Amino acid sequence: MAAQSSPVLGSLLKPNRPSGGSPGPDAPVAIIPAMAWEDLSDEALIAQYHAEADRSAAEQYLNELFRRYHVKLARWCFSVIGDRESAADLAQEICVKAYQNLAYFKGQSKFSTWLYSITRNHCLNAVRSRKSMPELDSDELLMETLPDVGSDSPLASVERKQQGEIARQLINETLDETEKKVFTLHFAEELPLDAITRMLNLENASGAKAYLVSAKRKLDRAARRWQARA
Repeated sequence: MAAQSSPVLGSLLKPNRPSGGSPGPDAPVAIIPAMAWEDLSDEALIAQYHAEADRSAAEQYLNELFRRYHVKLARWCFSVIGDRESAADLAQEICVKAYQNLAYFKGQSKFSTWLYSITRNHCLNAVRSRKSMPELDSDELLMETLPDVGSDSPLASVERKQQGEIARQLINETLDETEKKVFTLHFAEELPLDAITRMLNLENASGAKAYLVSAKRKLDRAARRWQARA
């Protein structure tokens, strides 16, 4: 279900821009000239929104801000979800969430970076809630190939941390960039393989699954070599 729109986002796709020709006597007067939009960065729009005392005028700045990103957000959500209607709903939810949390944007990074972080987390949560992860074979996890650590050992937490560092090192040294992305998205971010295939635009026949299988084989060999040296 799409998130309820805020008053600001209600006209998200129809920003209040002046039209050509002479305005009639009852036509609204544009507060911000049409040419001025392109001259304002995202961050400048936000600053103007906060500085504007007239709330009705201030809303125009946010309408323009989110208009710039709505289609991009919908496309990115579609690459993850694979359903256009759901992607459109998610994009609207993300815009509402960003609007509601705009006070937390301090300008320490670009607005687009901040918005992407919200988008990524929102889409990942949507995927996790809509599609449960498939059960994994026990030998699919890299940690299965590393030495077992007894939970009753007083050094268990330290050894687990060391194993995690070894696993990250093996991943970075053994896998190519695509394998690393697939492995991380699947196991760390808990994304299903079909969503990863769409996200990374993988065009091979088996999609992300082929890269995951290749990554597992490489890591199995690397882990055995590590154990032989240990």
